Amino acid sequence: MKDDVRAERFFGACPHDCPDTCAMIYEARDGLLTGVSGAREHPFTRGGLCVKVKDFDAHHYNPDRLLHPLRRTGPKGSRRFERISWDEAIGEIGARWRAIIAEHGAQAIMPYSYLGNMGLVQGINSGDPFFNRLGATVNEKTFCASGSSTAWLLSVGPTGGVDPESFVHARFIVIWAANSISTNLHHWPFVLEARKRGAKVVVIDAHRSRTAKAADWHIVPRPGTDGALAMGFVNSIIEQGLVDEDYVFRHTKGFDELKARAADFSPEYVEAVTGVAAEDVRRFAREFATIQPSVIRLGVALERSAGGPQAIRAACALPSLVGSWRHVGGGLLQMPIWEFPVDWAKASRPDWIRPGTRVVNALQLGAALTGELALDPPLKSLFVYCANPVSQAPQTNKIVEGLKREDLFAVVAEHFLTDTAKYADIVLPATMAAEHEDVMWSWGHFYLTYNQKAIEPRGECKPSSEMWRLLAREMGFDDPVFARTDSELCAEYVDWASPKLGGADFGQLKARGFLRLDVGGPDDRAPHAHGGFPTPSGKAEFLVEGATNFVAGPFRMMYEGGQAGEPVDPLPGYVPPRESPQSGRAGVYPLNIVSPKSHGFLNSCYANERHKIKGQGEQFVLINPGDARARDIREGDPVRVYNDRGDFEGVARVSEDSPEGVIVATLGYWRSLNRSDGSVNCISSDAFGGLGHAPTFSDNLVEVRRVN
Repeated sequence: MKDDVRAERFFGACPHDCPDTCAMIYEARDGLLTGVSGAREHPFTRGGLCVKVKDFDAHHYNPDRLLHPLRRTGPKGSRRFERISWDEAIGEIGARWRAIIAEHGAQAIMPYSYLGNMGLVQGINSGDPFFNRLGATVNEKTFCASGSSTAWLLSVGPTGGVDPESFVHARFIVIWAANSISTNLHHWPFVLEARKRGAKVVVIDAHRSRTAKAADWHIVPRPGTDGALAMGFVNSIIEQGLVDEDYVFRHTKGFDELKARAADFSPEYVEAVTGVAAEDVRRFAREFATIQPSVIRLGVALERSAGGPQAIRAACALPSLVGSWRHVGGGLLQMPIWEFPVDWAKASRPDWIRPGTRVVNALQLGAALTGELALDPPLKSLFVYCANPVSQAPQTNKIVEGLKREDLFAVVAEHFLTDTAKYADIVLPATMAAEHEDVMWSWGHFYLTYNQKAIEPRGECKPSSEMWRLLAREMGFDDPVFARTDSELCAEYVDWASPKLGGADFGQLKARGFLRLDVGGPDDRAPHAHGGFPTPSGKAEFLVEGATNFVAGPFRMMYEGGQAGEPVDPLPGYVPPRESPQSGRAGVYPLNIVSPKSHGFLNSCYANERHKIKGQGEQFVLINPGDARARDIREGDPVRVYNDRGDFEGVARVSEDSPEGVIVATLGYWRSLNRSDGSVNCISSDAFGGLGHAPTFSDNLVEVRRVN
């Protein structure tokens, strides 16, 4: 009883790169985090947590956790460090940066971050004000959803689309290039409820994922051919006379032009390109049009090939063609982020970016560090936080080569000595979620979530926000933003005057733990039943005239300078993959590789936890029996996957879950903990997809050999 009396409960918010953004409850006793659970009253979390964070409390006490600042004492990558104080660490960073700025200018320094933490105060954009004030190179962060976002914004504008909770009202549900059971788990119950009410569930994915196995119909296009498939659906909807002519006339732009382009995508042509049977193309078109409400959940993996963003534009046309938007639960879901009244300008301070400041994309870090990009001035310092590029970025061997440069001053803020942190000159220990305050937006539902500080930081760990305050003081910045508390920043970065908050304020968020945006409820939200798309025309735009390629502001520190600016095809269409069995590389590297996220890890988070590795299994390579026989590979054999960019080793899983000509290897594994010093992104190209500087993680050819 005494322990029960002492127990305290705090509001938590999962900080990770996941659309679920779970509302959590922290439990603490005597200053220690003793439990974590999903918030039962949250309509989306519903009391449950995924396998990744269900023991989040124990994660805070992992014995390998970094608890003190470190300075490198051995060769880069040797993991030899000495403990230093925060004063020494901040002083050394300041001294090195002042010297770099004096010789090369501030753009020789670059921040590097992503969604290791999604928080407004502690996460991906938390360092933007400091680095923009410093005058550093702008970091463009397009690991996922950037190409999807460019395609989405061009097609339907900054709308949140269908409420994921409204899927219970849908009768034909399409999950396209997403493995919901592994990466969007809390949406799956709404899909199952819809199925109980009679809905059909269709998964479009290049391999048989957990979600595909649970679907009523799995459609399997060849990797990178989704654009042809989507245009085939457009063609067949039109040819079968299934267009909602009234909706198209009133609420869309460019139908005649789209019809003309789609004429080239007969079901027979689509079958030849994608491998999807022509009759299945016709059947999907017929059912999507006639079984209403029909809805598409767009997965971020759809963008990960040369033609991915164009495929998304084509997919975005489908609900408007058949009038799905008329219904509650009908239409499209990409990312509700566009509804959140986050004041990104305050969070990033782009007004401090000097005109002409250069932009370096996170996917091309290796090229930037090795001189391949021929930057002037060259990068002389890198500050990595909320990211682990040696695991998650493409062409990681090139990144490692760059990180080994003796003239590169690298600082990494981390929880563990990751594959990236081991190359740092200074390592700063960062707090975990229960040790700091924050507010979370979501890219998977319509709730703001509050993260309350439940315990004091372990050791000498500090929140990201405090790091920026210390560095600002060291660099002589006295701007008010660097003096504000975390609570003040939480309040400032949200536009509480927005009607989408329905009069709520930060005090109410803190008191309840979460707030739903005032954008209509799950049982009545039909945002475009009568058009009203937030596009220049007010309509869904099949035809976009005069557009140029861009990356949306939140992905590039809200900087509008230095955009790519290439002309954009006025219409959606099909762009073939860069690397395919039809390309010249196929003679040497004949297999496509798909690298989805792991079920047991969240990107590279938890991939150093022994029990998580045990649950996920070691790095595996899923290979079709026909491809395995041709290479004398049997179940459980160690194999090497390689191309001219790099290689990694894993254990063969021989299964029909992978189509012939395609292998699957999930990402997130630490190369230092794998069979060889390599992981799946060693073979990935850093080439961009067609829009929004999207990555091309699923547009790569490899070969596989058994390891003796």
